[in-house]
This record gives sequence, structure tokens and C-alpha cells, in this order.
Amino acid sequence: MNKSGSNSQARQGGDERTTQTVQVARQGVSEEANAVSPMKLGRTEARRWILTGRVQGVGFRPFVYLLAQRFELKGVVQNQLGQVMVAAEGEPAALDAFSAALISDAPPLSHPHIANVETIPLFGFTSFEILDSASAGETHIHVPPDLYLCADCQREMQSPQDRRYRYPFTNCTQCGPRYTVIERMPYDRANTTMAGFALCDACRAEYEDPANRRFHAEPIACPQCGPQLEFVSGDVRLQREAALDACIAALRRGEIVAVKGIGGYHLMCDARNAESIARLRERKHRPHKALAVMFKGLEEIRRELIVEAQAEAALCDSARPIVLLPRLPECSLPDGIAPSLHEVGAMLAYSPLHHLLMVKLDAPLVATSANLSGEPVLTEGAEVEARLGKVADAFLHHDRPIARPADDAVLRITADQARLIRPGRGIAPIEIELPFSLPQVTLAVGAHMKNTIALGWGKRAVLTPHIGDLDAPRSIEVFEQVIDDMQRLYGVQAEAIVCDAHPQYASSRWAAKQSLSVQTVWHHHAHAAALALEHGVHKTWLTFTWDGVGLGEDGTMWGGETLHGRIGDWQRVASLRQFRLPGGDKAAREPWRSAAGLCWEMGADWAFPVDDITLLHTAWQRGINTPTTSAVGRLFDGAAHLLGLLDHASYEGQGGMLLEQVAAGEAEAIVMPLNEDAQGLLVIDWQPLIAAMMRNEIPVATRAMTFHRSLAHSIVMQAQRIHAQQAFDAVGLSGGVFQNKLLAELALEGLQRAGFEAYLPQQIPCNDGGIALGQLMEAGIKNG
Repeated sequence: MNKSGSNSQARQGGDERTTQTVQVARQGVSEEANAVSPMKLGRTEARRWILTGRVQGVGFRPFVYLLAQRFELKGVVQNQLGQVMVAAEGEPAALDAFSAALISDAPPLSHPHIANVETIPLFGFTSFEILDSASAGETHIHVPPDLYLCADCQREMQSPQDRRYRYPFTNCTQCGPRYTVIERMPYDRANTTMAGFALCDACRAEYEDPANRRFHAEPIACPQCGPQLEFVSGDVRLQREAALDACIAALRRGEIVAVKGIGGYHLMCDARNAESIARLRERKHRPHKALAVMFKGLEEIRRELIVEAQAEAALCDSARPIVLLPRLPECSLPDGIAPSLHEVGAMLAYSPLHHLLMVKLDAPLVATSANLSGEPVLTEGAEVEARLGKVADAFLHHDRPIARPADDAVLRITADQARLIRPGRGIAPIEIELPFSLPQVTLAVGAHMKNTIALGWGKRAVLTPHIGDLDAPRSIEVFEQVIDDMQRLYGVQAEAIVCDAHPQYASSRWAAKQSLSVQTVWHHHAHAAALALEHGVHKTWLTFTWDGVGLGEDGTMWGGETLHGRIGDWQRVASLRQFRLPGGDKAAREPWRSAAGLCWEMGADWAFPVDDITLLHTAWQRGINTPTTSAVGRLFDGAAHLLGLLDHASYEGQGGMLLEQVAAGEAEAIVMPLNEDAQGLLVIDWQPLIAAMMRNEIPVATRAMTFHRSLAHSIVMQAQRIHAQQAFDAVGLSGGVFQNKLLAELALEGLQRAGFEAYLPQQIPCNDGGIALGQLMEAGIKNG
């Protein structure tokens, strides 16, 4: 797999006069004295457009070129560090139609915006050209996400007569890798990980042909000049077609193969093979957490899972995300895919390589991230073999470098909308227009778990793909790499940092070591601010910020808070009754500890699965390693244990997920009293609810439904009581607890029935993946 040479760039953009023309076009009418008089050219006019938005990596310049031919215009188009400049001459009516078509006829994956259009001097262009990208000037960069395989490329790949038949790296201006191959902007081949692959004559001809859909397709490749596959299994090493065939044979034998994709490696095996799935779980030490499944097409998904309209739209979105879907009663997928859960994370094949595998195998594949638990997905072949050599039986590598990891995005349909749970490939980077201008370039470094990073400057903010949990050294390495990459890609340098107020978060410790000024933001304020950013920054909110843990203003662990106010000005007006957790941090993975803390707080007895319970109870009574919490996430854990669902959790949130899955049937809500403390804070008393969870004579499904209905009812009760005392415009639900579809839908329905406007995050994760944007908003408002 040798790579050599360097691809020649787009045509050189003309002679010195053309270069001068572009310079004048940038300056508008400032050199009108040197221009050709409009009277001399009849009704010909010249105009200059500046287009911003998603205009790079989506075939926009070739589109402009062909559009100019259609309207018989002369001029130039050029990338200018994230924006596109177009200068064109022609009849006024043609220029008007051209201007409208720049938006109406734009490539489907682009999102252009005409930032400026003006009349400029005439220069007598003789043709229309694509100029080399500008590398200097003000940056307006929009980094494109990775794109799924388009229908045209798929047809070519499946045609034996085509020169790209069964080639696993085919792409064009409408599909292929972007974010994961771009090393710097502007988006030109020389600035991507494809720079080392010199174009063959055939690819070069396509790249330079305005009538070809690969015209200026930067990652363009073919079997003669592009990346290649390599299969490794023990001492066996095979390349190209033989590598692909060997991988397919290994999967058919029930083996586990680490397959390099667009943003990293997947661990893959036959999703119908219960033994293979069991081996994967045993080797990866992942006994229960759900595994994603990749399907060839919608028809195959519909044979196993329930696909309603919103889910179909999400599955077929250009991002090709993982979407959580309910099983059909006749679903044949083994229970080991998602033990004790009724939903499966499904996605459609999105890369050429995936399509080749799926078509040949004609079977769904487990496609779980190739990583150690919680870490970023692995991207380097040698590291994958070293770290996952005892997990995978074989490896399917390729030699197209991945600039930075991007895990698959995850969505769930809640309240009839696809809502983002994990930002990833195809969706992130997520670009957001801010309602105010930041006074300085600000880096928000997010939370400790489900980490993402937000970079903000001017009125722009960018949220990165999911990085992971920051417990391991590799997580910190990728965290630091993404911070550096984002600043380089967008051409800005952070002048200030904002982080979580918890000093022991790895992101907070990293921020403290930097030479920039650091501002801290309370965890639950960030949750509330992220929701307000999406649904109304000028509204006064009552926001329920419910999660598993987050440092509160009083030094205790919050997670059941109700905040009133708006971005930068939040007041805690209600909270779940606090209780003490025996064993501290161990409670997150041992739900019985939450149950013990709740039972002991209310003076109730229960049999717990440990021998030294008396010793632990004594330590709890004396306040030894028993942090105080108000977290609804821990309340879920305690209830899950009391219902006999689990004692120990193998992944975060397992107790809550099981509780949601078993809830069924008719059940009445239990009213949890709202008591006002000495400071005027409303305290939700969970004791009647926990007492109900201990009634073993009531079916588990009924108690689980009671639990959800009671929490939803409490939300409505709080909103009504607080609204009688303090005005607010809308109610928000934010925090990881509201990933729970049942609870979120019951709460939204109850609030709306009570006459409130109610909102749940959609484009920003409600979990800690959205914290960075909330931090950015809080810091920006306070410093603005």
C-alpha cells in the first residue's frame, strides 16, 4: 500500500489579470475608475456574492460553475476560508435568476446563505473559472460532516463494467468522508489525509471535468490510485479484493472482526449469531450494554423492528445515525444484542465498505465501537491490534488516515421527534448561531462523562462529536487533540476557557493547567442554558435539570433540581429531598447502595446483597463516605433495586433503562408532598414513592409504571405551584434522566394538558453531551 506524490490542485485560476480581477471583486466598487464602462458592454452588469453556511465539502463550487454555464455568465468562484466568493458578469435578468438559483438549486447536502451581494465594476471576463482557494483573510469556516454513500456511487460500485466496481472508497462531491479527513482548511485535497494519494490520469480527468459529478471532489479515488484494504488474522495478511473476501468469510464463520470505517473502527460480527455475540461481550467485558446493529436496507430493518415515520426519516437522514427502535414481537435478533431491553440501536450501511459487506453477507451485523469502555473509538491499525488483540479474531484495515475519531451519532424518537442522544459522525460538528456576540474566543471543555467540546467566537458556536468519558489517558489525548484541531480548522485561537465547577472533573483539571483565564459554570445551570439556547434564549424558564450527579452550589451532589430564570441568571426553586449514599461513588455502579440510602433515610428495613451491611449502616449513620445527593438518577437506581431488577450495574444508567423497559399497564401516580424549607425552597418528598416500590405484592410492571407516572405528576405539580408565585414563559426538561422516553413523554403530556409550553432538547443532547454548549452560553451572557 504505497502512497506517493502529491495531487495537483484545481486549475490555476487564470493569469495575472484574473487574479487582479478577484482582488477588485473583493474590494467592491473601490477601483471603479479602472473598470470597463457598462455603456461599452450594452446591458451587461457585474455582481459579487459572498455565500456562507455549509458551502464546502458538498460540491458547491462545481455547482456554481455549472450554474454559470446554464445562465451564460462569465466570472469566477473561489473558496475563501469557509465562505465562497462568486463574481459574475451577464445580463441583469440572468444575474437575478442566477442569484435565486444559488439557493433554490443548491446541492442537497449544502446549506448556503447569501451574506452579501453587490454590484461591482465590469472587467470583461471571457469565461467562468474555479480559482484556487484563498488561504488568507477573515475566516468564515464551516467544516462539513462526513457524508453517506450516494445512490450514484453505489450503482457504480455494484456495476461490473465500472472501473470502481467493488471499490470500498468511492466517493463524489455528494458523498464520502469530510470531517474525519480534513486536516486544515480550506477544504482542498492537499489539506486532507488524501494528500498522499496522487491522482491517476482517469481520476484527474474526472476531477477537472466540469460536467462530471467528481469535479473538484477532494477525496476522489479509484482502485489504481486510492486507498486499499488489508486483512490481518494471525500470520495471514491479504490485500485488496482478497482482504474483503477474507473478512466476509471470517464473519460468516462467526468470527469477530475489527473493521476500519470512516471515523474509526467497529467491532463486527453476525448479529444473528448468539454465540458470536456472547464471545464479543465476554472478551470486551461488556456483559449488558446494548450493541448497535447495521442493516443493508430499510426492508431488512422492518423485518425485525418497528419503524414509524419519524424513525424512517431519521434512519434515512444524510447522517445515517443509530436510531433506537422497538423490537417487533417476531424479532429474530438474539436477546444478547440488548439484554432485557425492548429497543435495538439500528443503522443503515453508510460507507462503501459497509455496503460491500452487507450485500455479500445478506445479514445484519453487530457494529459496536472498537474501544475500551467509555474511551473514544480507535482509529489507528497498530493501536487497534495492540489494544483489542484479545477481543477481535481478525482485522480489516485500510490506509486512508483518519484525522480525528468520530463515533456514530445516536438518536431516539421521543414525543414524535428524533432527539439527539450522542453527537457523532454525519451530524457533528454541530454549528449554532448564537443570539449574541461573544466578547472573546471561548473554549468550553464540557463535562467529565459523555464529553464534548464547544468552541465559540463572534455569534458562532461549534459542538464537537462525542469524545467519551475522561477517565482514561487515551480519552485525555483525544480530548486535547480535538481542542487543537477545532481551533486550527476554524482559524481561531481560544482566549478564555469555561469549565464545570466540579474541580475534580478531568476537563476542569485540564482547564486549570492552561495559561488562559478560566470561568466555572455550575453543572445544572449549563443543562438549563443548553435547553434555552435551542428553544428560546429570551424566555423566562422553569427548567427541571434531572440527572445522575453534578456539583451543586451548596457543595452537595445535585441532580433533582428545578431552576427558574434565564441564561446567566438561574435560581433554584425546588429540589428532590436529599439522602446520603453509602459508599460514595460506588453507588453509581451499585444501585443497591442508593436503595440502602433511601431505606435508611426513611427508617425502613430491606435485605441488601452484602455480608457486612451492619458495618456499612454504621458508617452511614456516622456520615463516613456518605455524600449527600438530590439526584433523580440515583432515585431510579434505588427503585430498580427494590423492584428486583439489578444489584450491580455494568454500565451507566442501566437501572433507569431497565425500570423504563418493564413499566407497563395501568397505574396511578403517587403524590409526593412539596414541602417548603426554611430558605423557601420546595422539597419533593420521595418517601411515599419509595415505600410503594417496596410493596412486593404489587406486580413489578405496575410499580415501575407508578414510579414514572409519579415523577411526571410531581413535575406538573411543581410547575403549577411555582407559577402561582413566579411567572415564567415555558417549562424545560434537561439532564440525562430525560433520555427516558416514558418519563419525558408523560411529563410533556401532563405539562401541556395543564396549559404550559413544554420543551425537551432535540438538536442538542439533554445529557452531559450538551453541557459544553450550556457552559458557553452561561459564560457568554455573563461576560457580554
